[in-house]
This record gives sequence, structure tokens and C-alpha cells, in this order.
Amino acid sequence: MSRIPRPLRHLRLAAVALLVPVLAAVACSGPDPDRAAAPPSAAGAAVNTSPEQNQVRAEKVDAIAAKVPQAIRDRGTLVVGTTGSGNPPLSFRADDDRTVIGVEPDLAQLVADTLGLKLDLQPTSWENLFLAVESGQYDAGFSNITVTEERKDKYDFATYRVDTVSFEATNAGKVQRIEKPADISGLTIGVGSGTNQEQILVDWNAQNEKAGLAPATIQYYQNVGDYYLALDSGRLDAYFGPNPGVAYHVATGGKTKIVGSVNGGGGGVQADIAAMTKKDNGLVTALNEALNSVIANGKYTEVLGRWNLTNEALQTSAVNPPGLPRKPAS
Repeated sequence: MSRIPRPLRHLRLAAVALLVPVLAAVACSGPDPDRAAAPPSAAGAAVNTSPEQNQVRAEKVDAIAAKVPQAIRDRGTLVVGTTGSGNPPLSFRADDDRTVIGVEPDLAQLVADTLGLKLDLQPTSWENLFLAVESGQYDAGFSNITVTEERKDKYDFATYRVDTVSFEATNAGKVQRIEKPADISGLTIGVGSGTNQEQILVDWNAQNEKAGLAPATIQYYQNVGDYYLALDSGRLDAYFGPNPGVAYHVATGGKTKIVGSVNGGGGGVQADIAAMTKKDNGLVTALNEALNSVIANGKYTEVLGRWNLTNEALQTSAVNPPGLPRKPAS
């Protein structure tokens, strides 16, 4: 996916901090205590998009490191796949257009540290990420991956963030609010192929058609930059994507606004973001315990605070929780 233009990266995220309480309020009604929104980080904190990240680091925990499969321990590296050309602040290129930075690499680094392993971060495409984890080429994927029942057939998951997705529209556009299926009737909406956002739109279209309403037109482009060009030109009424990237773009771009946010479950089961590893390869317990270790020692909160995502924090990492339901058979 394309990057936010370099000049925009250097703008301060004061606006994001102001947005966080709004996002927390609209993300999903009645969150349980484990998913209550944390206070936003201080307004005016600059975003470091240089290659020199001065990452938050963690210490090795021997008892957890001992649970890593022997082959990985012998190798001494944790090979992690991520979509490094993605949109900030998830996983994207630094100002040198080479170094992969963001909240996903930072969390992967904490886990590798806790396991006593060197992080080998491998940027790749979204499609290849799943194939490479399934084949064993990558030990794990950290790339805003939502737990789904279908994915659990092939992968194990250790959760680390609440999945929130948001609709973005231009400030001068006709779309003011999207909260329910009827609100997308007749609109043209951009979304990434194969994402749970796409599935939400498909489900909402089905509900609209059943109610006699016109469905939304779903549009796919090659990368996020193309979505934003289409949005700016009026070819799209709204873009529907992961909340972290949408909030970052709204705050730094100045031309768009968030018109609605929902949990990635789309009003069904709670959806969470997780580290993904090949099913039954023996690694998920170590990933889960490493995540709970950095949650307990505060390093996790430091990382989320760096990227203004404390409102998506989990109090506990879980292994293979209930995921998004399977798609209905056609």
C-alpha cells in the first residue's frame, strides 16, 4: 500500500489525541471492562517517522523463552511477516523509504525481546503473509490481523489489540454519519479486498437488499493512496478501513473526517487483532505469554502510547478467542 506523503508525516498528532475520545465513544457501545478505552497520550507529541526509532524494548523472560519451539530457539531469530508498505501508524516505511516502522513492528520487537530472540522483520504483501505463515517461512504475522473462525482452521492467534474499523469521508462531502446498514445504501465505498471490513459491507448490503434498500457499491483499488485519490476526486463517497490508519490520515491530511466507527465484528462478536502463527506449531503459547508479560510490565502501553492507540488496548492477551463467524456458504 502507498505511504502518506512525507511532509504530512511530520505534522504533530495533536488532532489525533483530540479524536481519541470520539473514537472510543463510537467504536462500540457498552464495551466490557477489559476493553474500556484508556486515556489518550499527551496532545502535541510528535510522530517519529525517521529510521532511528529508539524503540521501546523488553527484557528476556527465561520461563517464557523456554516455551519457544526448539527449532526457533536454535535459530535464534523470530521471523515475523508484516505488510510494511501499509498505512501509518500500523506498519509502514520510515523517511528513508526502507526501514519498516509502526505499532506492529514495535509490538513484534517486544515479543522477540521477551523470548530472547532477534527480530527478523519481513515486509510482504497481505496475500503472501498468510501463505508464508502457513508454509512456515514466517514464524508469525503481526499486521493488524483479525481473528476469524475461518482463519483459525489454519492458524493460531494471540490477541493484542481491539479491532476497530472506521468510515472516512471528505469534509465537504455528502456523507455525514454511518452507523448502521441503511446508512450505506446507495453509496460508493472503498475497501480492501479480503478484509473483515469488506465482509461487514457485504453483510450490510445483504441486510439492505432484504429490507428493500439499494446496496452500496463496493470499490477496490491497488493501495491506500488510490483510495484517497478516489475519495478526494469524488469517485468514492467513503473509505472503510482500520481505525488507526484512518485516524492518522484524518489528523495529518486535514481534508477528511471520521463519520462512523464500529468494532471489526460489525455488531456481532467482539473482534480482536492478534499475532498469527501456523496452527499447532507450538509457538502460540510463547507469543501469548510474551504479550501478557509486556502488558503487565507496562512496555505494551508505552508502545501503544507512541502511536496514539491506547484506546485499542487489551488488558489480557487471549489464545484463539471466538473470532468473526464463517462466511455463509454460497
